[in-house]
Amino acid sequence: MKIISWNVNGLRAVLKKNFLEFLDAEKPDILCLQETKCTPDQVEQLWPATYTTFWNSAEKKGYSGTAIFTKERPLKVTPHIGVAEHDKEGRVLTAEYKDFFLVNVYVPNSKRELERLPYRQVWDKDFLAYLKKLEKKKPVIFCGDLNVAHTEIDLANPKANVRNHGFTIEERTGFTNFVNAGFVDTFREFEKGGGHYTWWSPMSGARSRNVGWRIDYFLISPSLRPRLKQAYIQPQILGSDHCPVGIELT
Repeated sequence: MKIISWNVNGLRAVLKKNFLEFLDAEKPDILCLQETKCTPDQVEQLWPATYTTFWNSAEKKGYSGTAIFTKERPLKVTPHIGVAEHDKEGRVLTAEYKDFFLVNVYVPNSKRELERLPYRQVWDKDFLAYLKKLEKKKPVIFCGDLNVAHTEIDLANPKANVRNHGFTIEERTGFTNFVNAGFVDTFREFEKGGGHYTWWSPMSGARSRNVGWRIDYFLISPSLRPRLKQAYIQPQILGSDHCPVGIELT
């Protein structure tokens, strides 16, 4: 089973570039999208018939949003985590399958002046509680743009970014709490070195120089680790300021 996650930074924009070609070439069993910035009626008619699509659009137009394209119809799809203050921005879409829950997430950005950092800390705590509640029923896979580089090797310039959004101690601790709760950072099971990024600033040719951040992830319950065959990043796929990330399970 191949599952891919991609922050497309506007689905309508990436549709004008390479999205359908990417989908046709990769043929994932499940595709999770973040930052769709649209409602399904604006784009729905374009999808290949092999996929059923599910959407969670933000109340605010042209903002945030998640979607799941899946070949196998889930048992159930839930567009919230059950906490009112978190459930208006289209940030979570959970698909329940026979053997696991798949949670597609676009984590709130703390913003440049860190004005949303206090909210982000509440989010991280509540989201982890939601994941652990699901895990009591069956294993969990969660993926998406987590808006944090966990360790110094997860971004090109760690020293210059210590108190910048996406690399604060508070945000990194939030990620560490996922790991301490047992969730496995799949990419790090296969690659221990630096230089592997999933987001690059559109400024000053950062992508061509590979001056980036690894902020897009797949994490899994430890019981799924024996099924994990591969975890990878696809920096060669253009169309967004993020690139896709993926896993393969037996």
